[in-house]
Amino acid sequence: MHSNDSSPIQRRDYLKWMGAAGLAATGVSGHAQSAWPSKPIRWIIPFAPGGTSSIVARGIAAQLTKQMGVSFVIDNKGGGGGVPAMQEMLRAPADGYTIVMSHIGLMAVNPLIYPDSGYDVNKDFVPVTLLSRVPSLFVVHKDVPVTDMKSLVAYVRARPGQLNYASAGNASAGHLAMEALKLATGMFITHIPYRGTGPALNDVLAGRIQLMSAGTPALLPHIKSGVLRCIATGTTERIPVLPDVPTVMEGGYKDFETVQWYGIHARAGTPPEIINRLQQECAKAVKSPEVIAQNAAESAIAGGGTPAEYGAYVAREQARWKDVVIKGQIRPG
Repeated sequence: MHSNDSSPIQRRDYLKWMGAAGLAATGVSGHAQSAWPSKPIRWIIPFAPGGTSSIVARGIAAQLTKQMGVSFVIDNKGGGGGVPAMQEMLRAPADGYTIVMSHIGLMAVNPLIYPDSGYDVNKDFVPVTLLSRVPSLFVVHKDVPVTDMKSLVAYVRARPGQLNYASAGNASAGHLAMEALKLATGMFITHIPYRGTGPALNDVLAGRIQLMSAGTPALLPHIKSGVLRCIATGTTERIPVLPDVPTVMEGGYKDFETVQWYGIHARAGTPPEIINRLQQECAKAVKSPEVIAQNAAESAIAGGGTPAEYGAYVAREQARWKDVVIKGQIRPG
């Protein structure tokens, strides 16, 4: 976090600011719409700090803060597969001052495994823009004696049910990636869900959990340090930052692909002019030198497209992952 006045601020400072200003969290008037944004914007992240979603959000938030002159408050709300975060988002006014980091689990999987969540992702929320598509990496702790897909499958099959994998929680991108890998390979590995990538990663780094899948932002530093070993990527081609690591497809599993994606959704009923302004600012932010450099360092693909384009992408992902959820028997923890 930067120290200048326009940097992203923490939630407690945001609440103090709001209280001092005496601003009511009701609807937004026509004048306020035209003046949007005139106060800090709260960005709900449905995971604990330290994971890919938080890393992506911080980079974009810093640019949006510079561009728009108001602070973006990163508010991590981990646990419950992201359902509590979405329920909190549902209670916020549709005024553009509360947004949520949307991703594969929230938008494509939760509707299937949490039918009684109290909201409909396609009716109660509206897409703003896709921010980033991040490669999924499959890693093991350095003490696990495997180096590629072939040796991993052989090692697990000789020890069915004895190995565990960590994830950021039920329906997280890492959970889905590992379940897709299990379906493709026939491996029996036990899922241990956490309240975010950060806590999950801590136990993998300590050697208490053997495997996990997450995005490049969270895992690359530990791969480079040698504590974790990347045995495969979920991409269709090798990625520039790990050119010596093969894809899962190269390991003999045709058409296997998993990527993590992150975007922004707002409350349904948010004025279209606010949605469009935020999308345009995000499109500018992902083209900034800082975000371009961050994406290059992580082999991530920038987004920035229109709300309609993001909505169509989410619909395709909902259809694509339904089969994995059913076959993998993914259920709430």
